[in-house]
Amino acid sequence: MWQERMLPKNPNNLLPTSGCGFDDYLVSSHVVPPVTVVLEGRSICQRISLHKHASYHSLAKAIHQMFVDGGEADSDELDLSNAIPGYLIAYEDMENDLLLVGDLNWEDFVRVARRIRILPVKANSRKRRGGD
Repeated sequence: MWQERMLPKNPNNLLPTSGCGFDDYLVSSHVVPPVTVVLEGRSICQRISLHKHASYHSLAKAIHQMFVDGGEADSDELDLSNAIPGYLIAYEDMENDLLLVGDLNWEDFVRVARRIRILPVKANSRKRRGGD
């Protein structure tokens, strides 16, 4: 009964049959809320709607524009590994596990990501200890 109120009216009361499941239907119906993007060391967070992006490449471009001064970059060469120089992009899933962005296919990532965390890359600990 609750699904009838949340989902748009369908004359046959069926979910779309174009090969997508219930989760895909929710994503395509814009029920997925925006996620928080946290850049480590900054006190202000951003929000981004993952369902408005079609791929990791599009997400990398949006994150680059959010956090890099003069946010324009060669979009063909931009990906998650270089969207913000000196930082790794990770995400928290529904179980609050911290995982690297890009480990899942795009559709699964959009479904499970709850927060994007941008973390500084730490220098190799051996270099700091003098090679011991």
